[in-house]
Amino acid sequence: MNKLLQVHWSKTAEQDLLAIISFIHNASPHAAVKAFSGIKDKTADLLLLPEGGRVVPELLAQGIAHHRELIIAPWRVIYRMSSGTIFVLAVIDSRRNVEDVLLERLIRTNL
Repeated sequence: MNKLLQVHWSKTAEQDLLAIISFIHNASPHAAVKAFSGIKDKTADLLLLPEGGRVVPELLAQGIAHHRELIIAPWRVIYRMSSGTIFVLAVIDSRRNVEDVLLERLIRTNL
């Protein structure tokens, strides 16, 4: 494990994860625990291979190449690296359009 790197979850990403786990928990507490562990374990693996995720295609099309994502079906975990820290920025349902989600969030923060 790379001791110089650390994973930091943004408030938005934490809220995304909480919403996902709460939704799953209503149907199956066991499945919620499994989903939570899977997402947290996969993001912790970024310490070993920080560039292991792919560049986010929708952002790359806009000329933004420094955001990457892990696919943890059915979710997309969007992150970026800066100054030895991996910032987890969002956890989005892969069945949603990423551009719509990001636009929605931008509008919400500007209200």
